[in-house]
Amino acid sequence: MSVGVAIAKPGTAQADFRVCNATQDLVGVSIGYRARAGWITEGWWAIEGSTCKTLIEGPLESRYYYLYAEDGVRGGRWDGPVSMCIAELQFKITGVNDCYARGFQKAGFREYDTGNQTNWMVQLVDDPESEATSASEQPFITQGDGQ
Repeated sequence: MSVGVAIAKPGTAQADFRVCNATQDLVGVSIGYRARAGWITEGWWAIEGSTCKTLIEGPLESRYYYLYAEDGVRGGRWDGPVSMCIAELQFKITGVNDCYARGFQKAGFREYDTGNQTNWMVQLVDDPESEATSASEQPFITQGDGQ
C-alpha cells in the first residue's frame, strides 16, 4: 500500500498541532518532540477516517515535531528516517535511545519543520496512485506549506 501526507494551512487562528486523517481507515498516530525533560514520544491517538485530532494543544513550543502513524485496517505506515521509541499501548516515553533495552519498540518518525509557527496541521492521505500499486509497497510522505 502506498500512502502520503500533505500539510495544510488551518482556517482558524487556533494554536495547536493537529493531524487529520483523509483516508477511510482508522489510523493510530504518535508524535515526538524535544521538551525541557529531553526527547518525548507520545501515542497513540486513534483517528477515524475523515476526522482530525489535536495532538498538542496551545501554541507550539518547538520548531521540529516528528510523526509516525499506522493504518489500522490495511497495515500501511506513514514514517520517516528518525528513530524514536514507541509502545504497543498508550505511552509517553522520555528519551529516544536504547528503546529495546528499556522494553519499548523503535519506529521511524518523519520530521516536520514548523518554522517556529504556533500552529501546524498534517493531513494523512492515501497516495492517488495506490490503486495501481501492490499492497506491499512502502508508504511515503509529501510536504507542503503549513502554518
